Amino acid sequence: MLGITDFWTYVLGVVAIILLPGPNSIFVLSVGARRGVRAGYQAAFGVFIGDTVLMILSATGVASLLGTYPPLFLVLKYAGAAYLSWVGVNIIRSAWKRWRHRSETVPIDASELASLRRPFRRAAVISLLNPKAILFFVSFFIQFVEPGYPHPALSFLILGAVVQFFSVLYLTALIFGGRFLAGQFRERRRLAAAATTGVGALFVGFGVKLATASAG
Repeated sequence: MLGITDFWTYVLGVVAIILLPGPNSIFVLSVGARRGVRAGYQAAFGVFIGDTVLMILSATGVASLLGTYPPLFLVLKYAGAAYLSWVGVNIIRSAWKRWRHRSETVPIDASELASLRRPFRRAAVISLLNPKAILFFVSFFIQFVEPGYPHPALSFLILGAVVQFFSVLYLTALIFGGRFLAGQFRERRRLAAAATTGVGALFVGFGVKLATASAG
């Protein structure tokens, strides 16, 4: 079908992969809880753009280039790891600052303000600075594109649209789930601090995992 083999197997694989927790989904959930539905969708749109760019790079062979030149892959990998860790540390620092001053009105520091005002940009950067995602896309897509099909761009377009469709559904659920959590957090400051710290720790963990992952 349009140069795609085992389409439904691909769909099942995409659903399973999207449901796995990662920095993109955790960030969207966090923004939805902290700033509401509109900001959550801004972050989600950043993820969509970032993923689209990664899929285009994969389809045009850039991911294979990263695999061919390990030093280039390492630079991108460590840049992504450092950025994810930096985001996590800032989230943790903000959570504990607010917990220590929970009975006061605490002004938002500059780093937190930047993340609150620019959810689209931060989500796009988080998505783009993930070289493992580039290598994943190229290795996953290639299995479902029929060899010799005269219009492979159409096949990649359909495969990419499937990813984005399920991503929209999943991130929408996270955004509205985050909105519900926001109401709970407003009444339970200790729970809010613990949850926010957990999100920050996850980002640091993603950074460490990315830095120690092999290219193969």
